[in-house]
Amino acid sequence: MTEARDKRLEAARRIVQHLGAHLDSDLFVRLWNGEAVTLGRGAAGPVGIAIRSPGALSRLVRAPRFKTIIELIASGEITIEGGTLLDLAARRGEINTKGLFKRLDKRVLFSAALPFVFGSAKPVARHDFAGPIADKHEAGRDDKALIQFHYDLSNTFYRLFLDPEMVYSCAYFPHWEADLEEAQRAKLDMICRKLRLQPGEAFLDIGCGWGGLVCHAAAHYGVKAHGVTLSEAQRDFALAKIKRLGLEDKVTIELKDFRALDGTFDKIASIGMFEHVGIDNHTAYFRKMRALLRPRGLLLNHAIARPAKKDDKTFRKQNPQYRAITTYIFPGGELDHIGMSLGNLERNGFEVHDVEAWREHYARTCRLWCERLYARREEAEKEVGAAKLRIWLLYLAGCSLAFERGAVNIFQTLASRKARGPAGLPPTRADLYR
Repeated sequence: MTEARDKRLEAARRIVQHLGAHLDSDLFVRLWNGEAVTLGRGAAGPVGIAIRSPGALSRLVRAPRFKTIIELIASGEITIEGGTLLDLAARRGEINTKGLFKRLDKRVLFSAALPFVFGSAKPVARHDFAGPIADKHEAGRDDKALIQFHYDLSNTFYRLFLDPEMVYSCAYFPHWEADLEEAQRAKLDMICRKLRLQPGEAFLDIGCGWGGLVCHAAAHYGVKAHGVTLSEAQRDFALAKIKRLGLEDKVTIELKDFRALDGTFDKIASIGMFEHVGIDNHTAYFRKMRALLRPRGLLLNHAIARPAKKDDKTFRKQNPQYRAITTYIFPGGELDHIGMSLGNLERNGFEVHDVEAWREHYARTCRLWCERLYARREEAEKEVGAAKLRIWLLYLAGCSLAFERGAVNIFQTLASRKARGPAGLPPTRADLYR
């Protein structure tokens, strides 16, 4: 057993040293005996990756998939030392990885990997959504179960990294030095201004979260606000907040699927909820929004989107990173592209008035969330466990990098229920950017 361990230790060292000869970084890999091997020819820097057991490499060699990496990070078999994925990415940015695989000696890698092919590896616990995920509501899609997997994690956990109003969607930075609290207030106000909310109007927030928008709209714009969510934890928090702020006569919250709503509203906001609907349900979603709006009533659809592909069949194929998000974080989630959103709006009786991209705003929002959660990681681990914390730090950092690099985008789209005649909007957008 000791001899086998020594062989695997030497093999791991050879793999890291061979990679380091072509990367020349100050990142390090800490092996399970405590030894730090630099991915380069110099001294090790402050950030690196720790491999806690030879079994971790055995699992990777036998199943070299992104899912395996997620599971190993969740279990603690692989960890990031000295920071988060953001810190690794910041240092990797200085390393030339273009054409790396071609430069590597495959014989060296193959021979070094052999000791891990038949090595033992302990099983790791699952942390993805274990239930069935149907694409269509008619096929039994259970949105409540999917939503509660993510949002009912713990209100205390979310408090550790969100702003005091518990706003869990892209912030809007009036300047890049603004803190998260200022940026989230600016976002709530921008939504209200885009919707041109007026005192006494009936306002609906689909997927209202912890009640930040409905409370802001009622307190500062005088609307009668109604919010719906499928998360019991969010509903309970929002109801307590409404009572604390004395807004019981202006704000109501329901635990209800948007499909079960009735009534007529002057304005509707859908902020960070559309991503949960699923592309196969988009037509029904927009038709329901239209049915709930008065003629020329305004809809603000705030949603993440992916860049379009050559056709929609190709677009709907999921890469490993995207698939990980939709199983470990947002089960059932699916992103469209902005052209698909706009086409569906027009096909279902809306007139599109404005589209604004907030990509860099979300990159910064996710970065701040990640940094805040990492700073309070000991409290977070006590609340949700070490595995869930590691997955979330990876998720928030990965999202920040994806928005920063343009792999995903986010758009605020303002549309009205189509009717003959004027739209009733100002001739310019100058009032939005006062």
